[in-house]
Amino acid sequence: MKNSVWKMIYLARRNPTLAREQFPETWRSHSALGKQCKNVGQRVKAVAQCSRVLDDALPSTLSRDYDGVNLMVLADRDSGDAIWRDPETLAIMRPDEPRVFADYVRNFSMLCEQHVLRGDGEGAVYPQRDAVILIGFLQREPAFTMAQPVPASLPAPWSTGGLNAAHRIVCNTLDAPAPVGYEYGYIVEWWFDTVKAAQEAALALSDANEAFGDCVFMLTQVTHSRP
Repeated sequence: MKNSVWKMIYLARRNPTLAREQFPETWRSHSALGKQCKNVGQRVKAVAQCSRVLDDALPSTLSRDYDGVNLMVLADRDSGDAIWRDPETLAIMRPDEPRVFADYVRNFSMLCEQHVLRGDGEGAVYPQRDAVILIGFLQREPAFTMAQPVPASLPAPWSTGGLNAAHRIVCNTLDAPAPVGYEYGYIVEWWFDTVKAAQEAALALSDANEAFGDCVFMLTQVTHSRP
């Protein structure tokens, strides 16, 4: 029996008073507050702040509506619920959230189970600083019920064209009701060796849009991580 890997993933917009170039460092300063929260250290095994690559020449299939994706590996499934009730988190981190984001974090966070479709095994690999990850939020449906099947193999649209150059592909499935506006079926990570390779892969995303409907794709680079 496999050991499940649980993640809290959020799709963030920055506080509109921040310039887009200011967001990664401001986000990192918010994360540093977690050092004051003992329970956060116990419940969170790894964090990767994936900031949107800022290049106006990127393909139009890539979203400019969001600023970053947080990939947070949890100690267990229960941590995904308990973290929202933690007194230290509520007292220290939540009041700082409006400084960084356009809304409170809980309103754009999704609790997920990880499934590795290509690359090293479950949970053994965490994104490190400067890692390049193309992230897709797929199959948005107003009546989403979490009954999405885990792909038994890599779906063809997920490895079309340049997407097949990804050395690691991870599918995350939601395991709790999503906030309004974030009812995605799958959150998929394509890991690349270079930004150029990811840019080339983005050219194939029109096929994925046709296959999965209303999607959000972001080209990101990790600007802060731990461990």
